[in-house]
Amino acid sequence: MMQEFKSFAMRGNVVDMAVGIIIGGAFGKIVSSFVKDVIMPPIGMLIGGVDFGDLAITLKEAVGETPAVLISYGAFIQTLLDFVIIAFAIFMVIRAMNSLKKKEEEKPAAPPAPSKEEVLLTEIRDLLKQRD
Repeated sequence: MMQEFKSFAMRGNVVDMAVGIIIGGAFGKIVSSFVKDVIMPPIGMLIGGVDFGDLAITLKEAVGETPAVLISYGAFIQTLLDFVIIAFAIFMVIRAMNSLKKKEEEKPAAPPAPSKEEVLLTEIRDLLKQRD
């Protein structure tokens, strides 16, 4: 069973998938920071100095040590923007890959080999040229 697991885990697709997941996680953190720290502050400033991270609807006020119950729709908006940016980036990568694949498919194939008749005619032509 261990040998079977080792052959499964070391298969190329599994390793590629693991690398993709790790890079995807790091990319997600970069996009989250980009949205939170670069995109949202100017948008908040344009609509009146609002910090989207603080936007929430209070369902129940805090009582003593019990925290308030909130619907944090500002954080949801930031997460939604994260998703849109990541989805767009993935779309662009897949689009580029598809266009490269399409170009490879469109490359003309090698011309077909000449028929027996053409080969014979070429030989006859060459022999006639040598005779002159």
